[in-house]
Amino acid sequence: MSVSVLIVEDTRSLAALYENYLIPTGVKTTTVGSAEEARNAISQSNFDLVLLDVMLPDGNGIDVLAWINTLPIKPQVIVVTAHGTKELIVESMQLGAVDFVEKPIEADRLRVTVNNALKIKRLEKKVAGYSTHRTENGFCNMVGQSPAMESVYQIIQNAAPSKASVFITGESGTGKELCAEAIHQCSDRKNGNFVALNCAAIPKDLIESEIFGHVKGAFTGATSSRDGAAGQANGGTLFFDEICEMDINLQSKLLRFIQTGSFQKVGGEKLEQVNVRFVCATNRDPWEEVIKGNFREDLYYRLHVVPIHLPPLRQRDDDVVAIADALFRKISNEEGKVYKGLTSGAEALIRNFGWPGNVRQLENTIRNVVVLNQSEFIDETMFPLLRDKADSGQAAPVIPPVSAPPQPQTVPSAQPSYQQPVSQSSPVSNHSHNSLSDTASPTNEFDEVDNPFAQQQVQAMWIIEKRYIEHAIGLCNGNVSRAAGLLEINPSTIYRKMKEWGKSA
Repeated sequence: MSVSVLIVEDTRSLAALYENYLIPTGVKTTTVGSAEEARNAISQSNFDLVLLDVMLPDGNGIDVLAWINTLPIKPQVIVVTAHGTKELIVESMQLGAVDFVEKPIEADRLRVTVNNALKIKRLEKKVAGYSTHRTENGFCNMVGQSPAMESVYQIIQNAAPSKASVFITGESGTGKELCAEAIHQCSDRKNGNFVALNCAAIPKDLIESEIFGHVKGAFTGATSSRDGAAGQANGGTLFFDEICEMDINLQSKLLRFIQTGSFQKVGGEKLEQVNVRFVCATNRDPWEEVIKGNFREDLYYRLHVVPIHLPPLRQRDDDVVAIADALFRKISNEEGKVYKGLTSGAEALIRNFGWPGNVRQLENTIRNVVVLNQSEFIDETMFPLLRDKADSGQAAPVIPPVSAPPQPQTVPSAQPSYQQPVSQSSPVSNHSHNSLSDTASPTNEFDEVDNPFAQQQVQAMWIIEKRYIEHAIGLCNGNVSRAAGLLEINPSTIYRKMKEWGKSA
């Protein structure tokens, strides 16, 4: 969007000179020669900046400045005069002028002054937009003020005005759809539709119709024509949730749609054109899916323009208590109950639990508490399931991932000393029952046979990973979910790897 500057100068030669000076800045200039023309122009157009001469044939430029100061949306104003006095400068600044320039004006001086004024204007717009979407305890519908979330809010604010595609990653339950909605609400498309499509929840043979729509008779059961998500999102935002679950064959059609903005309904011949903004999300590592051949590399680059990673709840400091409080208020209102707050014991329990299911798990837990209890104050005794899990060591996953070894090769006879992945002295957590060493009594399962440093040959990464994960599952008495939480990975990841190990065996 071009920047517009109004030049209010009654001397035509000077006005033309100022226009010429500003050509290198790329701004769009409009020139008027009187106070009345200035008021009319400003009333009809939203100028970013006004270059205002003080001495005008039908009035004083300071009077125009005072009038501008009463407007709800004000342009930046630079006052220009041939006879500047301290009193005039002070009055101009008090009325909102951003700068004051005396004639004659050199080209460089004018350009620098205009650029500085426009920088201030851009900053004001940014702050105003950010403040508009700020809430008492978060941003849009997202709750939390931790440093991790503040970084997310900043990316949303910067990316929203753009047309660039946004790729949101994060564990299940971290609020990826809320993030997508926030991007939509902060953009110029906020008055258009926000259309969400869950690629994992739609059968493979129906998802193309859900995206692009279909014509009557396109397939059995298509008794009438129907717009898909693409048509419904025209002028708005199209959100593909769990994008990595999309069938690889359909991804090529989606790529063409993203590139051209055009598509055909299933069974149709007419090429339809829409204007949509693409946002997608996944709980997987999208690049890993590209490497595995599950996700097209060209589609990845088309969608992965602005990446946003949502941190898990366990990495968001005290956000969990603020989110819990907001959810208790919301759900209590839905259930017709009175909620007045959390006790310190309840806050501590909520804060110290690991929440492997993130906000979704937190919301389900809170709904359970609200439905089953009548008290206006929530205490720790109302979370029996949570307390049982915390007591069994499921509070917070803390085991760091195992780093990948180099490619197999013969190594010198000198062997580095081996350290267990987690030791009792390792300061990885402030919680009890949070490490594999706390889960079971010491064993010899992870001895020299599984020690990658105890052998002369470097082992393949998948073998090291397999043995370590199996060791973790063993220490958790076969509980895959518990082991996954401690290893900071999803249980589905372990099951997928176990399937891959079976193929490699």
